[in-house]
Amino acid sequence: MSLTLADARIVTPEGVHEGWLTIEDGRITHVGHGSAPRPGHSLGGRHVVPGFVDMHNHGGAGGSFPSGEQDKARDAVALHERHGTTTLVASLVTDSLDRLTRAAASLAELCDDGLLAGIHFEGPYIAKARCGAHNPALLREPSPQEFAGLVKAGRGHVRMLTIAGELPGALDTIRLAVSEGVIAALGHTSADYDLARETIEAGVTVATHLYNAMPQLGHRDPGPIAALLEDERVTVELVNDGVHVHTAMLRLACEVAGPGRTALITDAMMATGLSDGEYPLGSMAVRVVDGVARLVEGGSIAGSTLTMDVAFRRAVREMGLSLPDAAQIASLTPARVLGLADRVGSIAVGKSADLVVLTDELEVAGVMKRGDWITEP
Repeated sequence: MSLTLADARIVTPEGVHEGWLTIEDGRITHVGHGSAPRPGHSLGGRHVVPGFVDMHNHGGAGGSFPSGEQDKARDAVALHERHGTTTLVASLVTDSLDRLTRAAASLAELCDDGLLAGIHFEGPYIAKARCGAHNPALLREPSPQEFAGLVKAGRGHVRMLTIAGELPGALDTIRLAVSEGVIAALGHTSADYDLARETIEAGVTVATHLYNAMPQLGHRDPGPIAALLEDERVTVELVNDGVHVHTAMLRLACEVAGPGRTALITDAMMATGLSDGEYPLGSMAVRVVDGVARLVEGGSIAGSTLTMDVAFRRAVREMGLSLPDAAQIASLTPARVLGLADRVGSIAVGKSADLVVLTDELEVAGVMKRGDWITEP
């Protein structure tokens, strides 16, 4: 089956051009300039950007990935797909080893089906002093052997581990993760500048939600943020919801790291797409007020109710990024981190036809995944 999308403003890493593209068997076969050579589905001059890639997401629409419930996970994926996320990694939170193992085994089946792009263990190897919305009673010291068991439960689908580098056994666990093909991310940590650099040398290549749950920048004590931002091997995650991080600090991070090392994430939890109220996040109780999720006890920020289309729109309107740069940090950079940039993340011949059609106001008008419309413009 062949489909031509015409009268589009196509956003690629090289820029924005008026043109058309052809899709066959779920892949992009042509990307052209000007008028399409044959009649097609007119997009009426609307922008087309690559499907968003969210590598840190806990759920939505009442579904929570940490529960491991497959039906609920499908609901969460469907919600985020409607908002333009066509590639999604399911993030777990700190829990008992048994529940983490079972959740990973269950979600691995959805990875087999192509619904999820992998599994992210955010915890249990994180710092008690920086645990945020994670249950401190369930935190554990890192163990390479123990984490190898979690990787085995995920049957090749474990993509990332967030770890506090200062914990006993952390550096060895980072090395084990990397040897197993798992991305090591520094986060929920009290590491200082020198230790952060040591974790990078051990294999850390991602900063889990930069700025949040870690020591802040200081002119005499730069902390982990400076180490993560300055190292060309590290990609920094940013939660661009107007709550987690001030826009000025988002701009600063993106200017230092550049779009090629900056990845927008949602850190979304199960209340995303639903009304305010109380919801569980793993074993913790969360209250959502005016769309902001915080722990019932203590008030720590507990993930977000963000969707990637909102993060993308804020990147353009609040951070001041160009459309190509916003598309890079919402799609191509996280795709590269996940090892998927040969298949997704940009509009190019041979890649999957994962596309988001946007209005002039950058609202989602249509979403395509692997050549099939999820919502048709």
